Amino acid sequence: MQLFVGESGGVRRIRALWRLLGQFVVFVVATALFTSLLALAWFFVRRGELTPGGPTGTAPNFPALLFIGSLGSVLGVFLSVWLAGRYLDRRPFADFGFHLSGGWWLDLLFGLALGALLMTFVFLIELGSGWVKITGAFETARPGTPFALAILLPAGLFVCVGVYEETLSRGYQLRNAAEGLNYPALGARGAILLAWILSSIFFGALHVGNPNATFLSTANITLAGILLGLGYVLTGELAIPIGLHITWNFFQANVYGFPVSGLRPVGAMFLEIAQGGPESWTGGPFGPEAGLIGVAAMILGGLLMTLWVRLRSGKLAIHTPLAEGPRPDRESLHPPER
Repeated sequence: MQLFVGESGGVRRIRALWRLLGQFVVFVVATALFTSLLALAWFFVRRGELTPGGPTGTAPNFPALLFIGSLGSVLGVFLSVWLAGRYLDRRPFADFGFHLSGGWWLDLLFGLALGALLMTFVFLIELGSGWVKITGAFETARPGTPFALAILLPAGLFVCVGVYEETLSRGYQLRNAAEGLNYPALGARGAILLAWILSSIFFGALHVGNPNATFLSTANITLAGILLGLGYVLTGELAIPIGLHITWNFFQANVYGFPVSGLRPVGAMFLEIAQGGPESWTGGPFGPEAGLIGVAAMILGGLLMTLWVRLRSGKLAIHTPLAEGPRPDRESLHPPER
């Protein structure tokens, strides 16, 4: 089996499969290291609260530990993608979806608005159907904690989740898979489409171990991966996927009180709800992502996203440079400013 291959103008690199494996191993190790260091620092700073005589008893602050784990994942994915980009991919970090132009930030704002809109759509449908009942407002997990302060933790948590999951699943994995599949029989577009599907399946598989996961929830998370990947394959940038991912999760959990991929909201909620209705529609204890209303929201999101890209760029096409390797005659495959 040939380990090295020359791609796109003679740049010599190891094959895409080994690049993907190498980056993922470094990501796992780096995330464990950063998370452990951050957790140790947090325990050291808050050690007075974690002793039997401390003011909050013996239980650690679970939401804070979730945030620490997500922050460790952000640091781990950035380090692993930078190292892989420099030594395996032979391309700058920006080429994984971070050309931070004015258009990039505008697309990020659109993604943020889209995620909020789609989850508001889900909430209003369930509220109008009588499947959710509002039981409280401005609730905090720890009595006495100001709401404005308590809501910052889940907001930071979901910013971290959106950034690291999109950088890993779309920015690195989808791009490298597309390069590796770019054979003459498929062509660049076919390679990107296949990589898009495969990376979404892997994204769904990463959620198999979540609480209350089912075959249907995994299939729907795969569909969510396709929705998130749509913005990437159309623009070559991660702005829309990151923005959509952040507010989809945050509005789902901490604005409207739904579970997120089987996990209950932490920190604080704008609305606290009691949920009923058929689980096939609502997703039940896994959350809207496992229900048919969630699927409808994803379809709506895909339509609105394609409309946005068409209005912004004047065209609607697969961003074929995603399937191209680095070129020695230029540092970056920077897409034109839209």
